Order: sequence, then structure tokens, then C-alpha cells
Amino acid sequence: MDIPLLAPELSWMLVGERLSSGYFLYLDVVDDIGPLSAYIYWLIDLVAGRSWWTYKALAALIILFQVTYINRLFIAYKAYDDYTYLPAMVMIILFHFSFDLLTLSPALMGTTFIILALGQLFSQTLINKENTESVLLVGIFGGIAACFHFPLIVFLPFMIVAGISVSGFTFSQLVLSLVGYFQPFILCCIYFFWIGGLQEFITEFVLATRITASYPHVTYLDLAALIAAPILFSVIGYLIGTVTTNITVNQQKQKQLMILFSFFALLSIFIANRRTPYQMVVILPGLTYFTAQIFIYLINKRQLNILLYSFLILVPAVGYSWAIYKIQPEKSWNYTLKKPTPADGKKILVLGDEISAYQNTQIASPFLNYRLSKRVLTNFSSHEKMIEVYLDLQRERPEVIYDQEGTFKELTKHIPALADLYHQTSDGVYKLIK
Repeated sequence: MDIPLLAPELSWMLVGERLSSGYFLYLDVVDDIGPLSAYIYWLIDLVAGRSWWTYKALAALIILFQVTYINRLFIAYKAYDDYTYLPAMVMIILFHFSFDLLTLSPALMGTTFIILALGQLFSQTLINKENTESVLLVGIFGGIAACFHFPLIVFLPFMIVAGISVSGFTFSQLVLSLVGYFQPFILCCIYFFWIGGLQEFITEFVLATRITASYPHVTYLDLAALIAAPILFSVIGYLIGTVTTNITVNQQKQKQLMILFSFFALLSIFIANRRTPYQMVVILPGLTYFTAQIFIYLINKRQLNILLYSFLILVPAVGYSWAIYKIQPEKSWNYTLKKPTPADGKKILVLGDEISAYQNTQIASPFLNYRLSKRVLTNFSSHEKMIEVYLDLQRERPEVIYDQEGTFKELTKHIPALADLYHQTSDGVYKLIK
């Protein structure tokens, strides 16, 4: 389909590149990315650099694992009356309701651990005796997921509500699961305290959704249009499963778990710093559970065929039609990157949301996420912050600065030494005086 590189994808590559160059996350890379995701991108950069195919191949492997695990989970805990691979087929189709679900996003990596935690909760629907290991793993997997992608913190209230109301956690089990949940986060805090970046870790990762507006790559109308068909089929599946079959007590608990899970998963979209379809990947296990009931429990062959082919065709067709429409040359879309132009320098700095200039260059400052960086770059009343900005630019000396919002122009007024380092060559473009 010739879909261009996405702005978030380039941002992840730049994070990995900075870390592999010896810089520290949050201290030398201003971004709200999860620490575990950042170091996965660091490993990728060490091995393959900015390899788009590496990102896609790893994403495919993770998707294959998720699909396989979910299907085996439903079989192992008898979620349906039949042993079937239909949930795997359903989930594969659902992964195509938007093209960016197939990329190696922090949301995809974090959802893998949410699914593992969900598997441990499923085990609680069959085992009546206290299972300490399972309860602890629920918390640990949930905590790891949040360290990959902060919006997945919605699993914490889900774990508490589902653990008490569905799985019947005792007080000691609830405390154990909470201890497990916060262990990964505490270990991250210890690491960043060790390198002198605990405050930056808290500010940029934990508080980012409070101190900056989200990147509106797509509208809520776009998200609604993409998710409408999958939700419709899952509602149909829920109704068919409820009307046509009698379920066991264990299956009733599983259904309650998936209803609660789907509700909390939807909430993660609204606390993400990037409004994108790939944020909805965490919803897929719930949609899969209910949609599969159409093809398992529906007896009428004519109705079954209509729903089957409608699902197989409609869900991917809507997703890819939306993508083709959006990437037309006449469309202005800040989700995909523009074609790279010949770079004036090898190391540059972009002060703005449009980061296409980084495609053939390297970032030469910590200020990757412009919206998070603005709290420092525009704090003109703080001499400490202005000194920090000057030292960062003096240390790395970007050869070209693209000033999209007039931030650097204001900086030169408050830091005259910067005006001696750079001269303006065109509107919003400043070059280093050699």
C-alpha cells in the first residue's frame, strides 16, 4: 500500500538511536515513552539500526504469540463448549482493522503482558484453592505492561475490581497482587535514581499525560469509524452466546472478566499522549472473546455465512480504505511523515511536531518530544532552565535548527549567546556559525 513511515515510528527509532549512542533516557531524551519499550528500541538499534523491516518482523512475531496464547487460553480453561481455533482466526482479522496495529508499538508490547496477566486471572476461575503464584503473577505482568506503555495502568483498577468481584481475592491475595504490580515500577525508580534521573522519570513518564496535550494524529471520529465494526460483531457475539447456550459457573466468571476488561481497556485510549488507532490493540482480546461466539454458537447456516463473510471482508476493508483515503497526496496528515528532503546537516534539531526532517539525520539535543520539552524551552522566567537549554545546545551543537513555532527565536532573546552561535538563513531555519 506504500504507507509512509509513521511519526511515532520515527520517534521510537530516534529514542533507540540516542540510547545506543550512550545517552540516558529522560535525562538526555525528553519523551514520554515507557522505559522498557525504550530499551527494546535500544536493542533493535544496536542490532539493526533504523530498520523498518526489523520493526515489522518483531511485531509479527509478537502478534503471532498473542493470537496463539489467547486461543490456547480459551481452550485450556474451557471458555467455550467446543475446542476450536476460531478465536485465533477472529483475532488475526481484528488486527487488521487498522494498519498501525501491525507495527512494533509500546502498546503492542505492553499488551502482551496484559494478556499474560489475563491468563492468570482466567486460572482463578477454575482453581478454588488459594494459588499464591498465580495471584502474584497477575500483578507482576500488569506492572511490566505499564512500564512498557503508561496508559496500560488502567489494568490496575481492573485487577482490583475483577480480583475482588470475580476471582474472589482475599485481602492477603489482593495485597500480594498489588505488591507484584508495583515491583517493576519500583525497580525502574531505583534505576533512574541511580543514574540521577528519578525526577525526570516521574515527570516525563508518569505525569506526562497531565502536563501536556496529546498528539492528535487522528480524530475521535476516525477512531470510532475504525472500531465500530469490531464492536458491532462483538455485541452480536455476546447476544448470540447469551441467548443460545447455557454456560457453566466458570464460563460465567470468564464472561464477567472479559466484560470488565473490555471496559477498562477502552479507558486507556483517553489517557494516551498520542491519539492513534494502535492504542486500541489492548481491546482485541475482549473483542475476540465475544466475536468468536458468533461462529461457535450460531446454528443457522445462512445467518452464519452472512456474518462470517461480512466479518472477514468488512473489518479489514474499513481499516485499509481509511488508510488509503488518508495517505492521498492532497491530504494533510500529521500521522505519516513527508518525503525526506536533502538535509543541510547531519545533526539537527526540530522544535515542533513535524519531525520528517529526522528521517535522514540525527537528533542533536534531548528535546525529542517537543510538547514535553516546551515546559523547559519556554520557561523564560527561570534562569536555571535557560542555562540548562543553553548547555544542552552548546554541548551537542545541532548544525541546523528548524524552528516551527518561533521557540528558538524567543530563546535567542533571552539567551544572547545562542544568537552568536546561529544565524537565520530562512523563515524558521537557523544554521550553526562555524
